Amino acid sequence: MQENSFGFAHLWASGDSISHAVAVILALMSIISWYLILAKAVDWWNMRRAAKALGAFWSASSVGDGIALLNQAGADSPYAQLATQANGCNNDCEAAPGRLASRFDPAEQMERALRQQLSTTQAGMENGLTLLATTGATAPFVGLLGTVWGIYHALLAIGLSGQAALEKVAGPVGEALIMTAAGLAVALPAVFAYNAFTRANRVILADLDAFAHDLHAFFTVGKPFVANSAQIHPMRARVATEAA
Repeated sequence: MQENSFGFAHLWASGDSISHAVAVILALMSIISWYLILAKAVDWWNMRRAAKALGAFWSASSVGDGIALLNQAGADSPYAQLATQANGCNNDCEAAPGRLASRFDPAEQMERALRQQLSTTQAGMENGLTLLATTGATAPFVGLLGTVWGIYHALLAIGLSGQAALEKVAGPVGEALIMTAAGLAVALPAVFAYNAFTRANRVILADLDAFAHDLHAFFTVGKPFVANSAQIHPMRARVATEAA
């Protein structure tokens, strides 16, 4: 059986340092992008699981118990971090009056603490997305560079040999086009993953923002309901007393 003289192995064996560098760059970009895709997918799954614990948090008898329930859903739960930050600010915001931050109103200090925590969480969620976008935008051009360089050397070798038959041209040129296909194979998963994770992050951040708003309302203006008609409707209770 005749051995195939074309393909990846022949392309690597007949290539020079530039074609080798292009192939290595594409391989590294693919490995890094797939690592980021898998890592981001795991993070997204953990955040969605942590979001399901919000009902248990609001059903808890105390803030500490609620935070413990959020921590059970994930060690790095952004919801638990928000609740911990809000609870810590509620206990310590006015503890050091000599600080500049203590000049804010307590409600504004709470808002500032939650906003900082949201910014930190957003930065962590967006970490790596720039590399995915860069890979999706540049990998096709890196592959095209390898193709152009390979076609140039293939045509140069054919010209020097003086054999311009179709079977002499089609093989090396088709072999060089493998680099373009490799660039597209690296870019497409990165582009799809970037778009998917950008949308997922937008949904999660909106959910976190709503939770932060609820925490701010709870710690600043939230009061427990009292099952006493005189406290719930003081005007009605006073009218009833006067009528009696």
